[in-house]
Amino acid sequence: MSKLQELIKELCPEGVEFRKLGEVCEYIRGITYNKSQEAKPNDINTIKVLRANNISVSTNTLNFSDIKEVISTVKYKKEQKLYKGDILICAGSGSKEHIGKVAYIFNDIDYTFGGFMAVVRCSPNITSRFLFHILTSKSFNDYLNKTIDSSTINNLNSRIMGNFEIPLPPLEIQNEIVRILDAFTAHTAELQAELQARKEQYEYYRNKLFTFDENDEGVKWMKLNEFAEIGTGSSNTQDELSDGLYPFFVRSQIVRSKNEYEFDETAIITSGDGVGVGKIFHYVEGKYALHQRAYRIHILDNTVMPKFFFYYMRSEFYNYITKNAFSSSVTSIRKPMLLNFPVPLPPLSEQQRIVSILDKFESLVNNLSEGLPAEIAAVQEQYEYYRNKLLTFKRKS
Repeated sequence: MSKLQELIKELCPEGVEFRKLGEVCEYIRGITYNKSQEAKPNDINTIKVLRANNISVSTNTLNFSDIKEVISTVKYKKEQKLYKGDILICAGSGSKEHIGKVAYIFNDIDYTFGGFMAVVRCSPNITSRFLFHILTSKSFNDYLNKTIDSSTINNLNSRIMGNFEIPLPPLEIQNEIVRILDAFTAHTAELQAELQARKEQYEYYRNKLFTFDENDEGVKWMKLNEFAEIGTGSSNTQDELSDGLYPFFVRSQIVRSKNEYEFDETAIITSGDGVGVGKIFHYVEGKYALHQRAYRIHILDNTVMPKFFFYYMRSEFYNYITKNAFSSSVTSIRKPMLLNFPVPLPPLSEQQRIVSILDKFESLVNNLSEGLPAEIAAVQEQYEYYRNKLLTFKRKS
């Protein structure tokens, strides 16, 4: 930090110039294609296209988990390929949380980007990594919230993007700020890699712990309806309150709130339909409200630990409904699927042992108040503090 202060004192003691982004950067929108131009499994020489889902919103990094490919006859320009130093940005989406989210391109890659995406490409007087940190900052987010109207499709067009004002200190200062901020992002990346390794370790042990054979001594197999009560709630999403008294479980990992409760019990909650089918689970003890298309599972048999069943269901239920669904893509759970879900039940002492082991892993990899997630959150908070501080400049008159 002292080096940065010395540079500012030496190179721009009277403040720094501010310029509109459109004056110092290119803003290039992506390719357009229609459904008939999407590649089929046997097509060769396809074009790989990055879309909004390929930017991880929480980390502003690229992921390659679901790549769209189009046929080679789709036209695109040379500048619509991705090169080292480019900043990929989500420019159009029905979801406002994705608009303006960015990822930095560290090397030339053989990808293009879709029409709802864009690339910001810098001129020589601005370091692209310096601009990347600006575009992840509160100032850019505030600008977007003020400038983009809430239409069905939020559109970050060239006029809006080009009018965003950015500080333009000398390159030596830009590079020093990048060095400081990149140290935080590198530390975060290391912690996230460690967390991913722990999650894989967790999954490995969970699979081993839940590997039962029908002939295992002391293990009885029961269908879910033989030991649990299953039902749905009566609330709708619009019933939520931002500061409600009771948790309100909907078809999402996010727990909302309400002032009224419907149930007072220990239960496992899962989504009845939507994108989270078979992947969303909550464990609740006490009073709560429930969406009308979410299921509650309340254990009635005292030989079954609710937490044991929660971990088992989270591990095995998605595979079960995928095998038993009528279509390849599961979009809803029919109640008989739940009623007939087979569950292995070892003695209570073994259930307790398994729960104790998985509780420790859960705390390590998913608990936001301790373990690696808490450490990652603390580093991210430090990064955001220093980013906002370092990117705040006195404006040169």
